[in-house]
Amino acid sequence: MKVGTRESKLAMRQTEIFCERMAEANPDIDCEVIGLKSLGDIDLTSPLNQMAATGAFVRELDEAMKQGAIDCSVNSLKDIPIDVDPELMVVAVFPRDADEDVILPCPLEELPQGAKVGTASVRRQSMLHEVRPDLRVEVLRGNIHTRLQRLDDGDFDAIILAKAGLDRMGIERPMHVLDKEVFVPAPAQGAIAVECRKDDDETRRALQKLDHMPTRIATGVERGIMKLMGAGCSSPVGINAVVDGDSVHVRAVSYGYTDEPRRVETDLPCDYVMDELLDIAEYLTGKRDHI
Repeated sequence: MKVGTRESKLAMRQTEIFCERMAEANPDIDCEVIGLKSLGDIDLTSPLNQMAATGAFVRELDEAMKQGAIDCSVNSLKDIPIDVDPELMVVAVFPRDADEDVILPCPLEELPQGAKVGTASVRRQSMLHEVRPDLRVEVLRGNIHTRLQRLDDGDFDAIILAKAGLDRMGIERPMHVLDKEVFVPAPAQGAIAVECRKDDDETRRALQKLDHMPTRIATGVERGIMKLMGAGCSSPVGINAVVDGDSVHVRAVSYGYTDEPRRVETDLPCDYVMDELLDIAEYLTGKRDHI
């Protein structure tokens, strides 16, 4: 099986995780990893929210799948556009790793007034402006190691990253987990997903063995609300769902749709209907005043 991935160290590590799981679930299938450069890796100057519509981190992989150059692709689920290419499908979602954001090298409250904080995420930027309006928040692009190097070089007083990426890379250095009630994670943060062509039955059957239903349900809620909001991968929106038995606990926040940020905390049944997601989406976008 030809497995496509971005060439970044984190993407390659996530693909190693995929290959390990494949070896357990499908020992008769050999995986050949093929690295590709994505637009998001090449263009490090354009803001991510301006590149969201292009599928900045998956477009090249999608095209390679459609042309048959690769059989499947491994990505962070939060980088896969909500509207997946109609020829493709998200066939497997792995058990979710840590979904929180972390700040390095010190707790947020210990940063001096006017400290310079780096992040590429408009969601994180909005949350920082809400909690610490005194901070200077500036765009920081690049892979994990590039961002850490810029912190070490003194370009920033602090940076914010996803904990899952640091964990997967085995990076251990002073970091502090941000409260999920305030810094609500991005939809699907911490989850690895695998895509393949819809018409490739053999590949689809093999990959379905890797699917983790609780994570699929939780990320389905998150991405479903985002879709109904008309939001994208780089919108100033945080949505986090956790499956607990027969219910899903949902926490969400949105910025820019109304004069003040809007926050939601509610429970849904695992067999929710789309109208329940629509209620949340319309509240977050200011189309209704209550859920």
